[in-house]
Amino acid sequence: MRIFSVTVLCLCYSEILGDLDWWKTANIYQIYPRSFKDSNGDGIGDLNGITERLPYLKDLGIHAVWLSPIFKSPMKDFGYDISDFYDIQPEYGTIQDFEHLLKVAHDLNIRVLLDFVPNHSSDENEWFVKSANRDPDFEDFYVWHPGKEDPSDATKKLPPSNWLSVFRGSAWRLHEGRGEYYLHQFVYQQPDLNYRNPKVVDQMKDVLRFWLNKGVDGFRIDAVPHLYEIAPKNGQYPDEPKSGNSDDPDNSAYLDHIYTQNQPETVQMVYQWREVLDEFTNRDQNTRLMLTEAYSNIDILMTYYGDGVKNGSHVPFNFFLITQLNNDSNAINFHKTIRLWLDKLPQDCIANWVIGNHDQRRVASRFGTYRIDVINMILNTLPGVSITYNGEEIGMTDVFLTWEETVDPAACNSDPQHYQEFSRDPERTPFQWDDSTSSGFSTNPKTWLPVSPLYKEVNVKVERSSRRSHYKVYRKLLQLRRTPTLQKGNVETRTHGENVLSITRSHPGEDTFITVVNIGPDHEMVDLRELFSGRLIFHIVSVSSSRQEGDPVKGPILDLGPHEGVILKGSAGASYFGYLIDNEA
Repeated sequence: MRIFSVTVLCLCYSEILGDLDWWKTANIYQIYPRSFKDSNGDGIGDLNGITERLPYLKDLGIHAVWLSPIFKSPMKDFGYDISDFYDIQPEYGTIQDFEHLLKVAHDLNIRVLLDFVPNHSSDENEWFVKSANRDPDFEDFYVWHPGKEDPSDATKKLPPSNWLSVFRGSAWRLHEGRGEYYLHQFVYQQPDLNYRNPKVVDQMKDVLRFWLNKGVDGFRIDAVPHLYEIAPKNGQYPDEPKSGNSDDPDNSAYLDHIYTQNQPETVQMVYQWREVLDEFTNRDQNTRLMLTEAYSNIDILMTYYGDGVKNGSHVPFNFFLITQLNNDSNAINFHKTIRLWLDKLPQDCIANWVIGNHDQRRVASRFGTYRIDVINMILNTLPGVSITYNGEEIGMTDVFLTWEETVDPAACNSDPQHYQEFSRDPERTPFQWDDSTSSGFSTNPKTWLPVSPLYKEVNVKVERSSRRSHYKVYRKLLQLRRTPTLQKGNVETRTHGENVLSITRSHPGEDTFITVVNIGPDHEMVDLRELFSGRLIFHIVSVSSSRQEGDPVKGPILDLGPHEGVILKGSAGASYFGYLIDNEA
């Protein structure tokens, strides 16, 4: 029998970690408020529903919740089009409801992070209305342009450039009242704010301070790469080149966004926002956390952490587990993706791992229901911050929606033949609490999006009462993350052939924990002598595993079943090997 193995990374993470500030090993849980829990029977989730379920999150082991936008909005993009940055969307509740949520969360020692949407507002926001009317204080609050001359009709103007919206079609729209085009990198009801205007910068800092004064613990900052676009030259914006990634001229992927994304001023703006958060951190030494959303290349993302002088985002989201991996990925692909982040991680910075969110197909649908536990084991035994999208802990899957049921603007701007390619509705359906009406999400049989037809088999109530379940595996993983080994320990990741990945977490004087997961569909053999010398027991096992937790591992060769995942525990004081084994050995 030939066992293949390669040591892929050994990192002395405890040296990076330093102190154990709350966020450095946090489990952050994203709540999509519209779909989490409806408290008043209107079929739409709300703040009081979230408050009602906070004890569930406490019991699960969550340190902080991030709420997708809850601010006042016409809901053209379900809260990402904000008409009032200082008020709550009435469907979700009131300022008083939010203050109550905040108190209950803090009483449970759960931090609350809000979604800050700085790139744009709603076209119903009073700032935009005043800007369109050329109010002197707001005239340049947004990105306006008179348009280009139409060579075929001198009475008309053309869009200033070929720039495309993320949601298809031109990113420019003519405002009939002002007689000029405004930029909207998302739906046309989301005009882009002009960050080259200092008044805009000051206004958005004021928004941050308003909610920080309410007691929020930080922000997830939306769509950061879009903040700045290139400054016009001689009054004109340049066209962007074709990317070669799409044949559809209305698809955003048709262009290479060299003038509308990742401009150098963007990162500097992140540093300024960090200064605002640090104002509050310095008052009581309770870190106000910044998470930033950017699907950018690794070198750009590393600059988000800071420049050696100024601090930036505590957590520049690591989306590579999403963008680089799929159902066909093997252990080597997983290893390369993990190493991509850890190899580039600046000194004294903290890693983070994101496997899903409200814009991505659910883990169970992307990787298969048979890999749910394997993926959660990887996510939660790597060092640093783990971010979970609501429902991933119970293995929720995407829900098929017809064209008539679809409400996501990304899909609605398409057509009945192609809408599924763009729709984010399947991963946003209501949370599955139990087997009652509308999965216990609402007392109303009609919900804003349909409930999954699988809700009677996949829900919190069923999984809590089952002998084995994805929920129970996930909860044990979060308990494991509280141990000194996972909070302070070193990390070593290896591949064993093409399909097996191991993650060894060790710390002097503490138990060692070894995650061994089989990504593939066949039985795989792993020589455990490469990883540890001494007695090992099965500490956590995947739902599909035939092992029993607490049983000893018999023999040095571990036979892993298809898609099986186990976490092994080695007693403190036993020898840790850490051989360097060449892949061709």
